[in-house]
Amino acid sequence: MSSVSGNGRSGPARMPSPVADLAGNPLAPRGKVAGLTWVPWWVFLITGCFWLVIAWVVLAFNTSSLKTVAVLAGIVILVAAVAELFDMFFAPGWRWLHGILGIVFLLTGFFAFINPGRTVFWLAAILGWYLLFKGAADIVLAFLSKREHDLWWVGLLVGMLELLLGLWAAGRFFRSVALLVVVIGVIALMRAITDFVMAFRVRDMVRAARAE
Repeated sequence: MSSVSGNGRSGPARMPSPVADLAGNPLAPRGKVAGLTWVPWWVFLITGCFWLVIAWVVLAFNTSSLKTVAVLAGIVILVAAVAELFDMFFAPGWRWLHGILGIVFLLTGFFAFINPGRTVFWLAAILGWYLLFKGAADIVLAFLSKREHDLWWVGLLVGMLELLLGLWAAGRFFRSVALLVVVIGVIALMRAITDFVMAFRVRDMVRAARAE
């Protein structure tokens, strides 16, 4: 196929320039990767491992101080907010939803630092608020990404567990500081799982783009 240039001469038509990942590997023509992430899939795998370490550290945490646990919860939720804001720029789709979650989690994390030694119920309500939003978002993202990868159902299960745990935490069914620590650890663990799912989702989308 040829095209006519400005000086009247014809020449071969230019194909869309390929988009490369951070390693310089071409992914696919630019028109076929609209909405794909700009970072390699293994970046989300690394962040998932990071969240696993956080979960292990939190679950190994031994304290009976409600104030200390509240600060710990605030730190974990703020880190989750930063992760959502990262996904707002680099997730393969529905970035606006990650942006909303990032803002909500920032506010939730700051609330955890306000009078942290108040009551167990206060902190449980904050954790429940976080889990309700995160669970609902994970369920929505699971259905929206159903056609993109085969592990969408893992995100659905994680979202359902987060939703149930959020309802339980917000329902004031416990008074134990130790249980609050477990809930915080589970939050980090769930985040690790969703990052692993995101990693394989990005990998499958890139492979599909290369195959077209």
